[in-house]
Amino acid sequence: MDSTQPYDIKLTSAEITNLWATYMNDSGTICHLKYYLNTVEDTEIKSVIQYALDISQLHVNTITEIFTREGYPVPHGFKLNEDVDVTAPRLFSDTYYLNNVNQLGKISLNAYSMALPVAVREDVYSFFSQCLSESDALIKQTNDILLAKGLFIRSPYLPIPESYDFVEQKSFLAGFFGEKRPLTGTEITNLYTNFQRNALGAATLIGYSQVAQDEEVKQFLLRGKEMANKHCEIFGSLLKQSDLPCPMTWDTEATDSTTYTFSDRKMMFYTTSLIALSVGYYGGSMSMSPRRDIGVMYSRLVAEILKYADDGAKIMIKNGWMEEPPRALDRDELSKK
Repeated sequence: MDSTQPYDIKLTSAEITNLWATYMNDSGTICHLKYYLNTVEDTEIKSVIQYALDISQLHVNTITEIFTREGYPVPHGFKLNEDVDVTAPRLFSDTYYLNNVNQLGKISLNAYSMALPVAVREDVYSFFSQCLSESDALIKQTNDILLAKGLFIRSPYLPIPESYDFVEQKSFLAGFFGEKRPLTGTEITNLYTNFQRNALGAATLIGYSQVAQDEEVKQFLLRGKEMANKHCEIFGSLLKQSDLPCPMTWDTEATDSTTYTFSDRKMMFYTTSLIALSVGYYGGSMSMSPRRDIGVMYSRLVAEILKYADDGAKIMIKNGWMEEPPRALDRDELSKK
């Protein structure tokens, strides 16, 4: 029987990278959840925000312990005394808070589901397994509250077919010329969820742009808001072409506050992180859509947000806000020493 302790085995590149990314994300999450707790009014929503905050703090503490034991530098991440004023006036509504925490659970579930299979060391595997369970519980809690308050937005329903069928015509793949077939369930689901994510993102960027301190950051955030709204229009038009309803937008969930709330660094990190997620979601949507026009549409949108992400990275680097992720040794640089 192997008596080797988990910490006797070196962390792999995948384990280090996923732990590092989790620390960065959760340290930032702690900042905005602390602020949410200080401004939320609804007691049910406050309880789920507290749960999300508790698990984020636990994640940061656990990763700090693992990195310290390994002699690996703990990331700077985000700090309450640097990146948020928890006493600032309300920037978003309680409804926004609830939907934001719900989306946080979904994003985390996706991230941990990718981190878990590449975790080999026992303590790291156990950590991400626990993170997965916590995200599952967070989604369930927020879903229940959204349903109870009549705020849960369901995706469209589909008719029940008389029997199974097989595709017989190549026009099933068409989309540029002639008659376009109705959307498949997978295409509907992706269009609907991508619409919801962009609608919530637009509301976030409206609030962020109001409290941004740097003019270049403010203009970048406003540009992102316009882009998110445009993407909603594109997804919505495709749904309407199949006589399907569109989700609601959340622009009115941002207040008129212009008081400093979050640091520009934190808002830029959050925004560029959302862009990276969108690339992944759009890529997945593209791969699951047989209709060629929809695949091309996603390809065009990915190119657009990649350019936006590049501009965001330049702003962060210029201001010294981008913390360098774990990377391989630069052998050429070493040879010059």
